[in-house]
Amino acid sequence: MRPGDSERVRSLPLFASLDERSYAAITGPAFLQRFPANTQLLLEGDPVDFLYVLIDGQVELSGTWNDKDTVLTILRPVSTFILAAVVLDAVALMGARVLDRSNILMIPGEAIRARMAEDAAFAVAVSKELSGCYRGLVRTIKNQKLRSGVERLANYLLQLHARAGGADLFSLPHEKRILASLLGMAPENLSRAFQALKPYGVEVNGSDVHLRLVADLRRLAKPDPLIEKPFDNSHEARAEYQAEMSAAWRSA
Repeated sequence: MRPGDSERVRSLPLFASLDERSYAAITGPAFLQRFPANTQLLLEGDPVDFLYVLIDGQVELSGTWNDKDTVLTILRPVSTFILAAVVLDAVALMGARVLDRSNILMIPGEAIRARMAEDAAFAVAVSKELSGCYRGLVRTIKNQKLRSGVERLANYLLQLHARAGGADLFSLPHEKRILASLLGMAPENLSRAFQALKPYGVEVNGSDVHLRLVADLRRLAKPDPLIEKPFDNSHEARAEYQAEMSAAWRSA
């Protein structure tokens, strides 16, 4: 790895508390690989031999059933994924596909499990990471089950508004087909949800969104700190924020 890449990996909450000996033991047998766009890294049911660390590019995590498929999340750097499967030495519950040309550090699962058994600090770091992921899953389930599609979209737009530093004009990070899947709705329902938000000042032009009546949108959305991901610098916030919608999906 380039020195700058190593520093970025080292700064992840999962590795930040490790001493140099433990970090070297984990990353020593790892290797960095470049994947072209549209490479399938994992299929559901595949054995998981590595913990993946996305350094550059984008990775889509997805699920399928009965000829249906859905996008669970889109990962951006720097993110780990498939941690729970590595810890349990279990098969993958979701597929992973490279969207853009990506650099991915692949750490053998045996090295992760061996270090957990030998290094209590690393075992605690893994526990904290998975705990943050579990809390992300709870937030996602509450969002899906307690809110309508229009309310989910309204809260998602308010999150983008916050990430943009409060700017009223910003761009959607995904094409609308993927966004619909992330929000748990069909593409045609997403279009109807955008139409339903027009009276609340939501204007959409392609991927550009303009929020003209933020206060009205917030009254409709009723954002809840027990559902929305935090934006502070706590361990919980860092753990939950690494995946686009929920850190839970990157651990499974």
